Amino acid sequence: MQIKKNDTVLVITGKDKGKKGKVLKVFPKKDTVIVEGINIQTKHQKQTRNAASEIRHQEGPIHVSNVMYYDTKAKAPTRIGYKVENGHKMRVSKKTGQVID
Repeated sequence: MQIKKNDTVLVITGKDKGKKGKVLKVFPKKDTVIVEGINIQTKHQKQTRNAASEIRHQEGPIHVSNVMYYDTKAKAPTRIGYKVENGHKMRVSKKTGQVID
């Protein structure tokens, strides 16, 4: 999976198309990510002895094919490639050719 935690991504399809956000969590087995402020879902929390009932709004998972890495230096979405130097595999921006991390 090319998207990692703390990456800035742009949503390219769906109800939140065009929005940017930071990746909070990655689920590689399900090919999904949770992005900050994107795909907000309503969760009804039942009352317990310690807490009152409430309606919570939280981010839901998005399939990784619906988001694209956002290059902050180029200020544009870009694809990700890989380059091996000195035995280390690095992610590279296809648009600028610069190493991401």
